[in-house]
Formats: sequence, C-alpha cells, structure tokens
Amino acid sequence: MPKLGMEPKRRAAFVSAAIDEIGEARSLDVSVAQIARRAGMSSALAHHYFGGKDHMLVAAMRHILTEFAGKVREALAGAHTPRQRLEALVGANFAEHVFDRRKTSAWLSFYGLAQSNSEAARLMRLYQARLHSNLLFDLRKLTPQPDIAARALAAQIDGAYLRAALAGETSGKPVVADVIATLDAYLGDVK
Repeated sequence: MPKLGMEPKRRAAFVSAAIDEIGEARSLDVSVAQIARRAGMSSALAHHYFGGKDHMLVAAMRHILTEFAGKVREALAGAHTPRQRLEALVGANFAEHVFDRRKTSAWLSFYGLAQSNSEAARLMRLYQARLHSNLLFDLRKLTPQPDIAARALAAQIDGAYLRAALAGETSGKPVVADVIATLDAYLGDVK
C-alpha cells in the first residue's frame, strides 16, 4: 500500500537529484538510474512519477523557474520607482542563486533541451515572455520606445548570463554594471 502524501516529497527528491546530477555531469547525459540512485529511490518509481527522463528534466527546470520567479518578486518588492524596479530586475537575473553551479548546468542544458522538447520550449517561451513583460512594465513609464529597449535588455541579460555561465563564473555582479549601462543608454538622464 503506498504511503499517503509521499508523492510530492518523492517528486521533489527526484527533481533535486536531477539538478544535482546535471550539475555534476554538466550536461543532460545522465540516466534515470543515476538520478534515482541519487534520490535514494528506484528507476521504476522515477518512471512511475515522470514517465521518462525528459519529463523529469522539464520538472527540474519548472522548479528552477519557480524559485527564480520568487526571487524576482522579492527583488521587485523592495523597489519603488520604475528605475529602481528595472535595476532590481537586472540584479535578480544575476543574483548568487542564479550562479549556483547545479542550476547553471541545468539552465545551459535546458537551452539545449528546448530545441527538441516542446514542453521545454514552452517553458523557455514563458520565461522569455515574463522577462520581456517585467521590463516593458517599467520601461513604458520611462522611454518612448519601451518595446525596443525591453527586447534589447532581455537579449543582453540572456547573452551576458550565457557568457558568464559558459566561462564558469560564480557571480554575475560584474555583468550587472554592463546591463545597467545599456539601460542608461536607453533612458538617458531619466532616473
């Protein structure tokens, strides 16, 4: 008889184990058996809960995105002006938790998975739309061309993250100043 209430805990353990395995391997070249072993459970249970490795990887990315969204909300809650909100959003995209090696490897792998997995591609589009929307919300109050500025800043955020992650950086702080400088170029003297 299955233990009631165990499914969420087991799913969370598999997701955490998947992130750890990807982080250690630095690629998606991990097996369900490796993930299950790290979670302290069987491969059969992993297949029961997720149906396959791709579904588990998508669940891991969904978890990372949910955590990330919470951190963005926290950063935005402390900002009051449109300019402060934009700077908080940029900072949240390069915060320490984003450069956790496990998550960095998962993010990089997720970009690759999104090329061949429709659910991963959908999550990537959601992430990109949310970033664009968050930027656009405050840029509308500060510049006559908010959409152009939002697209450029989003591209710079993603590109700077990819470069830093691929270079093995453990902090995004140096990149924040570059993105803020681009923001300054779009906004001029508007503070």
